[in-house]
Order: sequence, then C-alpha cells, then structure tokens
Amino acid sequence: MARAKKERAKYVAVIESLDQEGRGVARRDGKVVFIEGALPGEKVEYEVYRSKPSFELGLTTEIYKESPLRVLPKCPHFGVKDGSCGGCAMQHLEAHAQVAMKQKVLMDALWHIGRIRPEQVLAPIYGSAWRYRHRARLSVREVAKKGTVLVGFHEKRSSFIADMKSCEILPKRVSDLLVPLRELINSLSLRKKLPQIELAVTDEALALVLRVLEKPTADDEANSDSSKKDYGVDFWYQPKGPDSIYPMDPENAARTETAPSGNRCGSRL
Repeated sequence: MARAKKERAKYVAVIESLDQEGRGVARRDGKVVFIEGALPGEKVEYEVYRSKPSFELGLTTEIYKESPLRVLPKCPHFGVKDGSCGGCAMQHLEAHAQVAMKQKVLMDALWHIGRIRPEQVLAPIYGSAWRYRHRARLSVREVAKKGTVLVGFHEKRSSFIADMKSCEILPKRVSDLLVPLRELINSLSLRKKLPQIELAVTDEALALVLRVLEKPTADDEANSDSSKKDYGVDFWYQPKGPDSIYPMDPENAARTETAPSGNRCGSRL
C-alpha cells in the first residue's frame, strides 16, 4: 500500500524582492522565505517544501494581490509544480522587467559581496524574449515505463527530465527536433550510454554534440546520418572531455568547424 503524501504547511506572505534564481523573497517569524512563482509586491499563499532554522523554500499556491508586471507564461511546460520544466524561472514576469530585476540582483551582489557601487550604470541591452538560446545542454534518458527516450531540460527540483515536446526559448528548428530526437536516440544501441546533447545554432548551421559513453555502431551512425539528411543537422560525438569531440561526417563538417568567433564548434558549447 502506497504511503500517503504528507500535507505541506501553508502560509501567507508579502513578497519584498526577487533573488538571483527568480524566487520571491519574503520574511516570516524571523526566517527568510524563498517562494517560487511569486513576484515583488504580491501577497501570496505558499506551501513549504523545505524548512531550515534560518530559511524556508516554498511554492506559490494562490495569489491574493497580483503584480501588474505578471504575465501569462507562453510555454505550457513552465510552472512551479512538481514535473514542471526547470529550463526557465521567470516566464511569469514581463520581459523588460526580467532585465530590470536581473540588473538589480547584480547591483545588490556587487554591494553585499564586494562592497562596490558603480559610478555609472549603462542602459541594459534587450534581446528577443523568445527563441534566444542558441547554445544549450539537453539531458537524455530512456524511460522504460513510458516506452520512450526523453530529451530536454530537468524538471524543477528534480533529477528527472521534463516530458517536453516543444520549447519556446530554443530556436524553432531545435524545438521542432525534440520529438524526432527522441525517436532517433530510441533507435540507437547506445541510448543508455548517451546522457546529454549539447547544441550550437547559427543562421547557417545546427550542430548537435552527442555525449557518448561508448563507441557508436555502424547502425547507429546510419540512423544518425538519415536524421542528418532529413533535418539538416551536423552530428558530432564527444566520448570524453571537450578535446575528444569529432564530427560524424568529417567531409561535411567544415560549415560547423569554424564559428564566427574563429573557435571550433565544440569549444563554443
């Protein structure tokens, strides 16, 4: 018989600020409380999932007073509940406000850690709020119970991999590859020996570095070559450290060999 899950304690707090991980910061009974999913100025109910003598970690369960900077997250995998994707922390905060919050975190860190206050602060540089991750590391794991291989970011507060079939922060061509990558890796003999994939995307090329713990078989390379032709991907293998990276197809690797900065693709990841 399965053991009943212990009910978590719930409290109400007013959020004072954000920490460097995008969690709302509040105080209760002399403790600092870090609350996922809460924004400055909000009054929220939260449940405690970890309690220590000097601090608590919690999850937002209800919002009584909402920040005007709160927005609806674009990604269906974003959230604070168990099983939510851990690739993003602040999709619920308006994009320009995210930059302002990050700048404040930097200023606070400079002062509290280094006792430094800058004489001048330049205006922040804004980029696209979506499809901006042109370099990323995706985790890979075969899940027998689901009869498939999962490819993506880790779940929040977990070593499990989120069951994600799209991603709003990866370039669309990479997001569209998440499901085909599952199918490809599931067809490989070394699927249990492939813990992660690193990617680098430019306007001209998409390189995927497969971190392999054993040598790919001829069938593995044939399957990868088929996907390369179908999706325009250049596959690289990394059996050991960064210096061990080599292209699956050396003859056609020139377009991803040299990055705009002049570095090797593998060194840029």
